[in-house]
Amino acid sequence: MTSDSTSTDLSGLDWATQRGMGALAEKMGMEFLEFSTERCVATLPVEGNTQPVGLMHGGAYVVLGESLGSMAANLHAGPGRLAVGVDINATHTRSATSGVVTGVCTPVHLGRSITVHEIVVTDDQGRRCSTIRITNMIRELPA
Repeated sequence: MTSDSTSTDLSGLDWATQRGMGALAEKMGMEFLEFSTERCVATLPVEGNTQPVGLMHGGAYVVLGESLGSMAANLHAGPGRLAVGVDINATHTRSATSGVVTGVCTPVHLGRSITVHEIVVTDDQGRRCSTIRITNMIRELPA
C-alpha cells in the first residue's frame, strides 16, 4: 500500500472528500480539486472571506493553507496515525478582491514524524497572493 492509499484503497481525492475539511473550511466555501501526497489543490471564494474594505482576509489565506497542509500530512501519515500542526507562517504579497483564490500544496519534507508543506495561493489571474508554510508532527492514534 502506498502512502496515497488508505485502508479502503480510496484515491487521495476520494479520501479527502469523505473525510471533509472541517466546519470552518466548509463555511468558507473551500473546494478540493486535486489531492495526493505530491500535490493538493483547493479553491476558496473571495466573496464572504474579505476584510471590511473588500480585500481577501489574510486569515482566509491561512485557513486555506492550513487545511491543505494538514490534510496532506494526514494522508501521508496513513491509517492509525494523526498529523497535527505545530507551526505555520504566511507571507501575503497581494490581495485578491473578487473571484476565487487557488491554493497549491506541495511537500517540502515528508518524514516519519514531521512533515513540512508549502502552499502557494494565487488569484484568478495566476498572481501569487500568499505563501504559507506549515509543519505537522505525526503521532500514533491513541488505542
